[in-house]
Parts: sequence; structure tokens; C-alpha cells
Amino acid sequence: MATPALNVSFLVAGLVLASLMGTTGASMLLVRPMLRANHWRKHKAHVFVFFIFLVSNMGGLLTPLGDPPLFLGFIHGVPFFWTLRLFPEYLFVSGIVLAVFLVLDVRLLRREVERRPTHEPPRRPTSFRVEGAHNFLLLIGILGAVLLSGVWHTPGSRGSASTSSTGNVVRDLLIIVIGLVSIASTARAVRDDNAFTWEPMREVAYLFFGIFVTIIPVLMISGPAPRDRRGFWCWGSPNRGTVLLDVGMLSSFLDNAPTYLTFMAMALGQLGIDPSHVTAALTGGMTGPAPAQFASLLKAVSCGAVMMGANSYIGNAPNFMVLSIAKEHGVKMPSFFGYMLWSGLVLVPAFVLATFVFF
Repeated sequence: MATPALNVSFLVAGLVLASLMGTTGASMLLVRPMLRANHWRKHKAHVFVFFIFLVSNMGGLLTPLGDPPLFLGFIHGVPFFWTLRLFPEYLFVSGIVLAVFLVLDVRLLRREVERRPTHEPPRRPTSFRVEGAHNFLLLIGILGAVLLSGVWHTPGSRGSASTSSTGNVVRDLLIIVIGLVSIASTARAVRDDNAFTWEPMREVAYLFFGIFVTIIPVLMISGPAPRDRRGFWCWGSPNRGTVLLDVGMLSSFLDNAPTYLTFMAMALGQLGIDPSHVTAALTGGMTGPAPAQFASLLKAVSCGAVMMGANSYIGNAPNFMVLSIAKEHGVKMPSFFGYMLWSGLVLVPAFVLATFVFF
């Protein structure tokens, strides 16, 4: 039975796992167990709205493995463990959202139990077991392939716009091979029991293909600007709060990875830092005020890109996948604008508070 305590435990586990295996991986691993645990509840759409908030977005803030924007930063010179500096922002916002969820879930469950005409008999505890556990080893292989592409650079490519195409090809081939091994080595009954289908992934592929087709021309137009310190982006004196909101607004409706990369490049151009010196700027290898300003701005860019992708269903790929899977299992999820009402009531106040506290 999905008590509020159990649901919070799932969400906390997802917050932790998302930074280790990515928001997509953590979402796909936990969404079906949460659906099973909550299947008997009449009012459960809020559970998966908050699941998208926390597991599919905020949980990916602490490592480059957590979310594509941070991985792009990693392959462009941001040190792997630099993102751990975002822990205070991560803890502050996720703590607020978790507290709101707990209060709401307790109230809804209590109301649901009170309105039932008769008390149901106590449910017998069900056994818990893991089938297909060898897939955890394959998952480690996928994470290793992703890390490999981040550290495999041709001479002079570190921190530049062009990373090693060989590393990317090897990564993609390894992921395909590992995926095929998983399909071949896992009993079909395991996927059937989990109600696994390809439809959510197809929907996400169609959606983000359209987003990338429309955003690529914009990125090509804006690409030369970072090389000009004036550029088209007139910050004047850079303001972290403004940057956080700008990145967050774009990440809410466009893919957050190119948004992150574009604003990172513009910050470098604004401060006159060569893209090949990103690592030095963030590790104390440069003198002057520019490195500290860049680190401060990069925190805002990172938080805006990762956390504010939760503001709409299309802000991050796992959002749409969780939506599709939940609907497949009969959950009456909010509409596009209905979801944005949830994010406006829960996330926006939390982000505003975080802006005043940290930025």
C-alpha cells in the first residue's frame, strides 16, 4: 500500500539515483514500481506530477551523469565534481517540494480513506524480489560508456566546441550493443510484467526531433556571438538572478541541453574567457575577477537548465515519458496547461525563494 511515507521514500531514492544514473534512467527504473504501489488509490495523479518535478528533473543536479546539460558542461571543460557545489540549491528546492508533497499526499489519502463506504480488510504484505538483476551491471556499462565519451578528447579539443567524434561514436555503439544484450538476455516475461512498451520513447523521439529541428537554426545564428565580448547579449553587469530566470524560461519549453550550452558560451564571451580555459577558470588556474564571476554565473545556468525543465511536460525528455507511461496505466494526468498550473503553484514559489536566497 502506497502510504505517504512510502511515496516520499520513492521520491528521495529517485533524487539520489538521478544524479548517479541520469534523470531518464532513474525515472524509468522507479515509475512502474510507483504505479504498482499506488494502483489502488483513486487520487494519484499528483504523485506522478511530483515524480516529474523531483526525479525527472531536480535529482539530476549533482553530477554530469544526472542531466544532459551538465554532461555537455563536463565535455566542455567543467570538472566532474564541480557540480557538487550545487548541493545547497538542490537541497533547498527539493526539500520545499518534498514537504509540499508530503502535506498534500497525507491530506488526500486521509480524505480518500474517510470517504470509503467500508473499511477494506488489511492487505497482506507482498514479497519483494528483483528479476533481471544482471541489467544493473549493464547499466554500469552504459554509464561507463557515457563517461568515456566525456574524457576521450582529441588533442586540443578539451573545452572547445568540437569534442572527439571518435569518442562519441564509440559511446553510441557501446550503448546500442549493451541495449541489445539486455533485450536478448532478459526474459520477455519480465518486460511484460512491467507493462513495458516502446510507445513512450517513440512519442519523446517525435517531440524532441521537432524541437531540435527548430532550435538548430537559432543556435547557428547565435553561435558567433560569444566570440564578441559585446555580442547580442547585453548583460552589462551580469546578474545571476536574471540569468537563472532566462535559462529557466527557455529550458521550460525548449530542450535544456542546448540552452545550457548557449548561455555558458555567452557567459564566457561576456567575461572574455577563452572556451579552452574553462577548467582553469573553475579550478583556480586563472587570476582576476572573471573566473569567480564565471563560476557564479555557471551555477545559475546549471540550476536554471536542470531544475526549471520541470516547469512543463516538454522541458525535459523524462517528463513526457513519465506522462506517457502513467497514462498507459490509467492515471488521469493533468493536461499540458493543467500541469503548468501545478508547476506554477509549487515550483515557481520555490524557485523565487531560491533566487533570493542563493542568487
